[in-house]
Amino acid sequence: MPLIIGVTGSIATGKSTACRYFVDQGAIHCDADKLVHSMYEPGKPAFDRIVKTFGNEVIGKDGHVNRKVLGSKVFGKPEEMSKLTNAIGDIQAEVRGVMENWRNTLDRNQICLMEAVNFIDAGYGRYSDLTWLFAVENDVAKNRLMARNSLDSSSADQRLASQKHWTTRAPAADIITHNNGNEETLIEDIQNEMSRVTNLWLTSNLPKSVYMDWWIKQEAI
Repeated sequence: MPLIIGVTGSIATGKSTACRYFVDQGAIHCDADKLVHSMYEPGKPAFDRIVKTFGNEVIGKDGHVNRKVLGSKVFGKPEEMSKLTNAIGDIQAEVRGVMENWRNTLDRNQICLMEAVNFIDAGYGRYSDLTWLFAVENDVAKNRLMARNSLDSSSADQRLASQKHWTTRAPAADIITHNNGNEETLIEDIQNEMSRVTNLWLTSNLPKSVYMDWWIKQEAI
């Protein structure tokens, strides 16, 4: 069985940069967002449910759901977001299915990464071997957002305000990487961390993930 790692963190924390680096080194990667997008491609049941719920205006010129238009209808609106989630279908089963397929078909030397902003919150950590959280201070994230997404200060603040602070997810994470520096420093940090983890995994000394105990406590609340 392969080593399956959940990679998570809020916007501009560097989690996608880390995943791209590891893919270049041979890791298997799945972006949960893209997986969800594939669930409502034209011809799939979720496509019809989304159009029925939000109207034909969410259909782009290419015949696919225009995610920007759809996002404008649900961003910052919990009730509308709930409608979207229901329309898409069983997202958790889709994500779990990918990780179970990895576990059933790949060997012990393979590293698999499931990247998801809500990996911890959604319960996906029950299906991985460990959870890796990326964190960044707000001022650093703001500067990155403004430069990367061409956002003004107010828009960047709005995006960050919609994100969970890393400390709320920390109790469920086995690894926490603080990415407040440059990309070179990030790569060095994640190289060292992955080397440590894979050595533990291959010698059967990787500790049990802290996620399960955290999840059990959440269910009891």
